[in-house]
Amino acid sequence: MTGPRFTPLIESLPATVPFVGPETQERRLGHAFAARLGANENGFGPSPRAIAAMAAAAGEAWKYGDPENHDLKAALAAQHHCRPENIVVGEGIDGLLGYLCRLVIEPGDEVVTSEGAYPTFNFHVAGYGGVLHKVPYAGDAEDPEALLAKAAEVAPKLIYIANPDNPMASHHPGTTIAAMVERVPEGSLLIVDEAYVELAPEGTAAPIDADDPRVIRMRTFSKAHGLAGARVGYAIGAAPLIQAFDKIRNHFGMCRISQAGALAALSDTTWQAYMRRLVGAARDRIGAIARANGLTPLPSATNFVAIDCGRDGAFARRVLEELTAADIFVRMPGVAPLDRCIRVSCGPEAEMEAFAAALPGALARARDLPSR
Repeated sequence: MTGPRFTPLIESLPATVPFVGPETQERRLGHAFAARLGANENGFGPSPRAIAAMAAAAGEAWKYGDPENHDLKAALAAQHHCRPENIVVGEGIDGLLGYLCRLVIEPGDEVVTSEGAYPTFNFHVAGYGGVLHKVPYAGDAEDPEALLAKAAEVAPKLIYIANPDNPMASHHPGTTIAAMVERVPEGSLLIVDEAYVELAPEGTAAPIDADDPRVIRMRTFSKAHGLAGARVGYAIGAAPLIQAFDKIRNHFGMCRISQAGALAALSDTTWQAYMRRLVGAARDRIGAIARANGLTPLPSATNFVAIDCGRDGAFARRVLEELTAADIFVRMPGVAPLDRCIRVSCGPEAEMEAFAAALPGALARARDLPSR
């Protein structure tokens, strides 16, 4: 009796996943976290209109969702002053990144990104046999010049940058990203991951024509709209590129409930403004907690704050482990020198208070532990 005959590529890949979910950690701990502040979810929740729309749609869950995502695409196109043909909807940015890699990456194809940037993109590239070239951050931000220099050297199929950035919460002006597009090598495609852009300062969104064939922009309903569990993302790009997604995407990947929730959330501009205020206040609160404990919060253009723990990655990991033991779920960047930080998501005041109460003890215990 034989098992499945995996491809040589799949056989060569390590059995890893980009993230260990909080639920997995809770099962190991045997109880729930007191504060869920590690996944950059929006703990303030979605618009009441979105909740009502999803509740109403639940009664029709026996139906497949509209495979064309017609109404949602039309609303998104109107918001972005483009045509529905410039929009593809998918299962979060993660799903769309996977589709894009499937569209363009073959074994051996070159891809450029930043060392320490969003690891799910790397996961998809590796899954299709791409070769990753990583450039270092400039300080605590992705480096457009270094990305372009490496792209000029290796002529990649894809170039990835997040603006604002995960995991450091830094950002570039949108004009800087637009200027990158003008220098994309022939045959390369620039991916601009704008998952957090609705929470960033004015001018962060890049002024890019939707029909520019050199770039694709990715957005999500997971962050500012508070719908991470609904898995709704979309991409804006030139019509021929967007049309190509139809060749491979899961046409019934978006359920009716998610479609209804996203459409209602998009229309609730009052809630969106309220959410920006809530997130801004929570960022300030996290910064105050960090400073009260002698740590340095980095400037944030997202719904999380990177906190410099003042030493190296080994110390920051001890802090994270002690917070986990105190029932506070946070994460940290994966590579030096970014890994001197922990990353704390914005959340309701009760969770901020739990973090504030746990941090002093976690720091004290981390300082007492020997380096490992």
